[in-house]
Amino acid sequence: MGVPMSADNPWKTLSSKVVYRNPWISVREDQVMRPDGSPGIYGVVETKVATGVVALTDDSQVWLVGQYRYPLQEYSWEIIEGGAEHGEDPFVAIQRELEEEAGLRAAEWNQLGDEFHLSNCFSSERGMLYLARGLTAVPSRPDCTEVLQLKCVPMGQALSMVDSGEIKDSMSIVGLLRAERFLKGNATLPTRRLR
Repeated sequence: MGVPMSADNPWKTLSSKVVYRNPWISVREDQVMRPDGSPGIYGVVETKVATGVVALTDDSQVWLVGQYRYPLQEYSWEIIEGGAEHGEDPFVAIQRELEEEAGLRAAEWNQLGDEFHLSNCFSSERGMLYLARGLTAVPSRPDCTEVLQLKCVPMGQALSMVDSGEIKDSMSIVGLLRAERFLKGNATLPTRRLR
């Protein structure tokens, strides 16, 4: 057994500057003293809060969105996702995304656990996940950057898509697994009923 590690920050930030910014991300470069005392740099990608929703029909089917993901140059099946504007409540943001991407509004919402970190070795991105039920159709309004395909699959099939690697998106994987645990009554994650 090793020596217990401290939760205190072993890094010292000497200076910080934004080296790139667009409407979705900013890249910060920090001059640091590393944990071993040597100087170095640390690049951090800063983003909006990521939001995702497992939209579940009355007969336990999940709405999935298919879209081409430019960074990986591949097509991806995912739960409905988006980002909160700076200072915006993530719950408000995901309600908007559900309407914009899927043309759906939900009567019942549950938060699926607390925030989680999507890639904390180089990004400050945090994610919030929700379960939406009592769905009704409304007009969809996808962004100009989105060419979306929608499909509804049984929850079991969506989980099989996770297991087989057909669903690779981390928000979708965590969201579907948390939703399954919550729906089976096995969730030890904090959940709250939202309206």
